[in-house]
Amino acid sequence: MKRAKLDDIDLHILRELQDNGRITNVELAARVGISPPPCLRRVRALEKAGYIKGYHAELDGHGLGFNVTVFAMVGLHSQAESDLQAFEAMVGGWPQVRECHMLNGEIDFILKCVAQDLASFQSFLTEKLTSAPNVASVRTSLTIRQSKHAAGVPFDVAVDD
Repeated sequence: MKRAKLDDIDLHILRELQDNGRITNVELAARVGISPPPCLRRVRALEKAGYIKGYHAELDGHGLGFNVTVFAMVGLHSQAESDLQAFEAMVGGWPQVRECHMLNGEIDFILKCVAQDLASFQSFLTEKLTSAPNVASVRTSLTIRQSKHAAGVPFDVAVDD
């Protein structure tokens, strides 16, 4: 799908919403230098075009009892497209898996998983992930700490036209 070219105001709207998705339309319009009605029209057009995929709250996982984050590198027996899609659909239904990325190279997928503790992650690992159809290998790395989390895209990096 070809998307519309974004102008400076659209990019400014996206930057502001990425920083604060709860900003009011009136405040957003003031920050980007236009009146509220056209600002709202632009936001709706950006949503319709798929540039804005949704709005959510960023939660404190540790504060909610999810103290373990693990990256699981998964190798599959078969990389046929139907098998890749079946794996993606399967992990899409597992709430412990917060992100799933298909890679090229030695690893087929990397999964970002969260759990309350090591015991609950171990149960997930043995009962679901390693025993899943088509899974040949799983290597895991437990995170020690997170030093950076930046959601979205870096607006300060030049984007090719």
